[in-house]
This record gives sequence, C-alpha cells and structure tokens, in this order.
Amino acid sequence: MAPPSTSRARAAPTPAPRSTPSLSAASWPGCSPVRPPRRRTASTRPGPSRRSPSRRFWPAERRPHQQDQALREETHLELKHIALIGAVAVTLQAAPALAQTEIIFGISAADGSLQDQTAEEFARRANEKLGDKAVVKVFDSSQLGKDKDMLQKIKLGTMHITLPSSTMPEIAPEYALFDLPFLVADRQHLAKIDEALFDSVLKPAAEAKGYKPLAIWENGFRQITNSKHPVTTPADLKGLKIRTPNSSWRVAMFQEYGANPTPMPFSELFVALQTGVVDGQENPMTNIYGGKLNEVQEYLSLSNHVYSPAYPTVGLKAFEKLDPEVQQIIEETAKEVAFWARDTGEAQDGELVGKLEEGGLAVNKTDRDAFVEASKPIYEKFAAEVTGGQEMIDKALSLADGSGS
Repeated sequence: MAPPSTSRARAAPTPAPRSTPSLSAASWPGCSPVRPPRRRTASTRPGPSRRSPSRRFWPAERRPHQQDQALREETHLELKHIALIGAVAVTLQAAPALAQTEIIFGISAADGSLQDQTAEEFARRANEKLGDKAVVKVFDSSQLGKDKDMLQKIKLGTMHITLPSSTMPEIAPEYALFDLPFLVADRQHLAKIDEALFDSVLKPAAEAKGYKPLAIWENGFRQITNSKHPVTTPADLKGLKIRTPNSSWRVAMFQEYGANPTPMPFSELFVALQTGVVDGQENPMTNIYGGKLNEVQEYLSLSNHVYSPAYPTVGLKAFEKLDPEVQQIIEETAKEVAFWARDTGEAQDGELVGKLEEGGLAVNKTDRDAFVEASKPIYEKFAAEVTGGQEMIDKALSLADGSGS
C-alpha cells in the first residue's frame, strides 16, 4: 500500500577491497632510484686476508668496513624516505569521507501500515531538507525491538526516533486520555485536542520522564476482530480472549466489557491468532490490513471504540546531542507530516473496510450507546488517578462541539 521509499533501511553491500598503489622511487619527485645493498661475499670483498693481524695499514677513507657501513646507511635512508612518502600517499587515498549521520527510526508497526507509511513520508521529506547533513532510515516490524525496548534505546542514544502509541500512558499517565473510549469524535476533533493539550500538558509530561514527543500522528480508530462470532454489544465479548497492547488502561477497558484481555506485542499477534492463543484483537484498520489479520480472523466489528494516536518520540538528552540544524529539521518535519497522516488515514478507512471484506472478513456495526454506557468506569478511573484528569476530560469533550475552541 505504501509507495516504495529510498529511506527503507537495507543491508549495506560489502565494499570492494581497495587496491594499494604501486610505489617506486622514480614515481616520486625528489627521490633517486634505490640502489640495492651490495652482497658481501668472500670472493668479492676487498681487503686483507682473514689472517691479516691488523687493519691499520689501510687508509682511513678506504677501509672496507667503513665503505660498507656508509653504503648501508645511505640505502637505509633512501628506503625510509620512500616508505614515508608511500605511507602518506596510501593514507590520503584510503581515508574515507566524513561519515554521514544516520537518524535511526524504529517502529513496531508492520510494513504497509499507516504508521509505516507515515514514517516513510517523514523520512522522505526530512532527507530532502537534510541534504548531506544526515539521513533518516526507517526500520519497521519491530526489527529494532519491541516498543518498550525502542523507548529505552532512544533514551540511551543507540537509536534516535520511535513511534509509540498505546504504550505512552505507561510513561506518563496523561496520555491515557486517548485510551478513554469514544472520547474522540473524529479527526477534526483530534486536531483541536492536539492544539489545546499537546504543548501545554502532554509534551511536558513526557519530557519530565526524559522523552520528547515531536507531534501527534495518526494511528486511527480501533476496531474489533475475532474468530468466534460478530460483536455488537459488550456482552458479545464475554469470555473472549482479546489481545491488547501492553497498556493497563486498555486492559481495564476490555475487562469492563467482560472480555479476557491478553497484552502482547503486535509482532507476536498473527501467530497467537493463528494458533488460538487468543480469539481476537483490536487495532486500527491499517494495522489489521497491514498485518494480514484477515487471514486468521472471521469477523470485523466496526466499533471505533478508541482513537489511538502515534507519537514520533526522541530521547530528550540524546536528541540534544545532534546538530541544532538537524534537530530543527526533524521537529519541523514531524509537525508537517501530522496533517498528511490524518488526511491519508481518513482516505484509507473506507477503502480498507472493502478490502478486508473481500479478504474474507464478515463486517458488522456495533451498538455505540451500549459501549459508551459500559465505558463510564474508565472515565472515573482516569479522573481519580491522573492529576488534572477531570479537567482534561472536560476540555477534550468541550472541543467536540466547538464550545471549547
């Protein structure tokens, strides 16, 4: 679904060995040809016989051992001269250009998902602006580890950017605002929440833990799939083993609905569904399609129960070590791409429902009012456990009808 991108990380080809240039004294100015050392043999060496009792009868300037010594010293100096020039030449020729800074961007979402498409669009735009200063490389499908692993890596500086979604409330509880069921009415409503709360509440909460989210990107409205029967009301979830992200808030939500929530990484989900470890799962449409979950599920229930953003995030201290101009380009581009992601996600929703239906899933709508009623305890939990939680809820809900704008 995503267009091919030059930013996709691939294994680098092994460089061909560099040949060492042939060096000779004649090829370097100021160097005379090397005279090879004269072999000293009994038949060619002049001078007195071995029986000679003394060397004092030879004139000083013509004593054989001194002639040999002078020749050896001259030859040695010439060889050192050539070796020095040659070493400098080889070093200059072999010295590589300064390495281009690589901005490593790891995500857990599958190739072709909206998160992957958005990361690739970000890399494309950023690389155009960065020129020779740096290059962004994207690694999808948990190649660099699970979400928690990658969050630790950006803090350590062993990679630079990651894209957490449902794991953000485990860093700062304020992000659980987006785990409240049916809070976000549509993408226009999300844009208002972003403008009202991201810079003033959400971003500082993450920075206090050593992370710096750069923007709010699209992850999409979440839907429910399973292999047992259609889900219309929360009662239909009773007893179903539903995979959730590793989010205590999402677990609490599905417990309220009567399901048996089972947290696990997305990278393990397909096999878990295929082998019956879990009966179903909940994810945005692009993750369901990109992960080919229609191959191991029977029913798609359009619940829109949660809108889950994705947050391009860097480690605060590690990011500050990058060139200031690179930092600025990364931040500006992350904000730009947020608009592209929302437009793309909205355009793909209807298209993907049709494709998943063609892929074998039976599609049904859910009873929204029944789910909203069953979700009230989650709002109470957020208001009680998160500092300023009730104020955040009130602000977000007021933005849905425009009264808080």
